[in-house]
Amino acid sequence: MDEKPTVLLVDDEESILNSLRRLLRSQAFDVVLAGSGAQALEIMAAQPIDLIMSDARMPGMDGAQLLAEVHRLYPATSRILLTGYADVPTIIKAINEGQIHRYIAKPWNDDELKLILQQALEHQRLERLTQVQNDQLKALNATLEKRVASRTAELQQTADMLDLAYEELKRSYVTGTEVFSLLANLRLPRDKQTNRALIELIRVYCAAQAMDEASTRDLTMAAALYNIGKLSWTDSMMVSPSDKLHSTDRTLYREYPAQSESLLMTLEPMKDAARIIRHHQERWDGTGFPDHLKGESIPPGSRLLKLAVDFIELQKGLILERNLNSDEALLFIRKYVGRLYDPDLVEDFVQACATFLSDVTLGDPTVKVLTTRELEAGMVLARNLNADNGMLLLNAGKVLNLPLVDKLIAFEAMEGAKYSVFIKTPEEQAQLP
Repeated sequence: MDEKPTVLLVDDEESILNSLRRLLRSQAFDVVLAGSGAQALEIMAAQPIDLIMSDARMPGMDGAQLLAEVHRLYPATSRILLTGYADVPTIIKAINEGQIHRYIAKPWNDDELKLILQQALEHQRLERLTQVQNDQLKALNATLEKRVASRTAELQQTADMLDLAYEELKRSYVTGTEVFSLLANLRLPRDKQTNRALIELIRVYCAAQAMDEASTRDLTMAAALYNIGKLSWTDSMMVSPSDKLHSTDRTLYREYPAQSESLLMTLEPMKDAARIIRHHQERWDGTGFPDHLKGESIPPGSRLLKLAVDFIELQKGLILERNLNSDEALLFIRKYVGRLYDPDLVEDFVQACATFLSDVTLGDPTVKVLTTRELEAGMVLARNLNADNGMLLLNAGKVLNLPLVDKLIAFEAMEGAKYSVFIKTPEEQAQLP
């Protein structure tokens, strides 16, 4: 671990390689150059490489493909992507397949690039040292090491990644948090991932309300990392509805906003976003957590984030056992206005959701929400009707008749449920006073 490390630089432009070699001449590591992905793999087969930094756009094998192959063949080698293009798909491919540690934009800042390489090599050295220590602990107590080290390593990895990202976040920390949220989402199956939809919804709301740049930035970062405190949870708890958690898991669930805040507070640009995250599970009536704040004592950003988080998580099955559709989620929110949610925010939020999602009908004056006993023959369903267990009962566009209404009432009583039925009314009728 005390040997001088070796860094491999890969770029198809010789001038860039020469520029990097001059820049890194005095650093405490050896530099090796390659003009293509194939040449880089030949070099790595012949000698140990501690860190590889590759250009994204190269003929033949591009940077994402090369780093994915390096991850497969040499997983201990640190990997960094160097890109001069606003190429989000390439970055995502490199994250998902190449498991890159960082990406750097061209043109780079010389001091920042050197610092990133130094941090990556130091991080690798510490990981190796940690592995040695873990092996020693395993020899003393294999069972204890297996249960504790995985949790410790997971939280340590999260903290280390945030520390390494700090310099980049000072210039572009909103983008940084969004990229990191993609990594956090890897813990979740695709149908349970919330961060991307949450970020986009928050931006729609902020634009509609003409919010200032600083507030929009803080809310966007809070939406990207609101659930970072959940990374130490088990896989089963990550996908379980919060309403169905048992007592021990429920205690851990109530700690995640404060845990998320503590992971972010060391980063100066994240302090306001971290405060929003800490209080986003407070409730208007004071029954929330972690501090039982009530009413206007809850930060405004936290009140909005709770609306957005609940709206998205209700549709993902992360709050109730059944996945609600978008209108059902908004009905749930309206039901708890003044108890869970700020009454002054809800209707503006509903309108933002109608802009964000094309299937939201609550803002449509030609759509009414009725109980089964208010239904009449000839009414037309505006959207699908599902039972509480998720089973589809009636399709959107179905014209109701009296026998069908009677069956719905009977089925509702048998289930002990209470359905909300979305009915499309004639446009001219909806305009009557």
